[in-house]
Amino acid sequence: MQRRSFLKKAGIGAVAGTAAVASPVFAQTNPKISWKLTSSFTTGLPTLFGAAQLFCKMVGEATDGNFTIRPYPGGELVPALGVMDAVGNKTVECGQTASYYYYGKDPAFCFDTAVPFGLNTRQMYAWMYEGDGLKLTREMFAPRHIINFPFGNTGTQMGGWYRKEIKSTADLKGLKMRTAGFAGEVLSRLGVVPQQIAGGDIYPSLEKGTLDAVEFVGPVDDEKLGFQKVAKYYYYPGWWEGSAQLSLYVNDGAYNSLPKHYQALLQMASRYAGDQLLSNYDAHNPAALRRLIAGGAELRAFPREVMDASFKAANTVYAEFCAKNPLFKKVFDNYMAFRDNVVPWFRVAEGSFDNYMGFALSHRRKS
Repeated sequence: MQRRSFLKKAGIGAVAGTAAVASPVFAQTNPKISWKLTSSFTTGLPTLFGAAQLFCKMVGEATDGNFTIRPYPGGELVPALGVMDAVGNKTVECGQTASYYYYGKDPAFCFDTAVPFGLNTRQMYAWMYEGDGLKLTREMFAPRHIINFPFGNTGTQMGGWYRKEIKSTADLKGLKMRTAGFAGEVLSRLGVVPQQIAGGDIYPSLEKGTLDAVEFVGPVDDEKLGFQKVAKYYYYPGWWEGSAQLSLYVNDGAYNSLPKHYQALLQMASRYAGDQLLSNYDAHNPAALRRLIAGGAELRAFPREVMDASFKAANTVYAEFCAKNPLFKKVFDNYMAFRDNVVPWFRVAEGSFDNYMGFALSHRRKS
């Protein structure tokens, strides 16, 4: 990407009718600002943390080095799951995280990332940008002095790694499983004992037997974390995450002090870096899955009984939270109305196309 081209598109330092900007004018329109970004992800997860690095790089290059944001991996500056508090109290100006990590503060935060049997990636983008998603989530974060920006998506996630086969709901009883957000609440109704553990701590817990199962993201990250070495069975789909949106949190005071063109740049750079993150997963998950299977992982679909029981449990939990949490109900009603409207369209068009392509390619390999 040519820096001047990006500046012209962003409207930064451009002067109509001129081919270049005199350096004194450029300096005046791009004041020197230095920020810190803390992430919930480590350098051991290069796709996730890489989105934060790309975002910071773009902001710096687009302003000729005048607006710099330094990215810090999880645990280096603040704890991996401390991003919300760090941004809200302005320990740092911004952060990269997944909002469902803060389920314990308010389960409504999960709508900014993923909820069980919710929207897929395309549908989530549509709700955020064309529905009421961005408006509602910003209202939700405002009391915490945070302005949120969608920061990419992992796509539909896998159902995780298990030491034993899951043949029925009975096999879930007493299972100690690392999971995040709403999924833990729903799985607990099926007998699972949920554990919320940051990414860097998952493998040791699974290796030592502190955990019986773990779900994280999908083949690319799971392979890097080495889960296949300590758990054999790899299940799908991750019904608790039909998509999983990441977020850029920006302290509202820090954001409001920026020039308008810097504010616009944060929006554009975060969206671009987020799109790159999704493209990265879509491009590299297939090969990673093949390598995992070749290395001994046994791919399994959750039994229909487990899926049906999970769907029922999810709706029970939703009803309970709606009854006692007005904010949750407000976002839930809007989110689910959007889901119920958009899913039939996807089933008619993309769902039927994807199903046929899966059948056709499988048939071609056999013939």
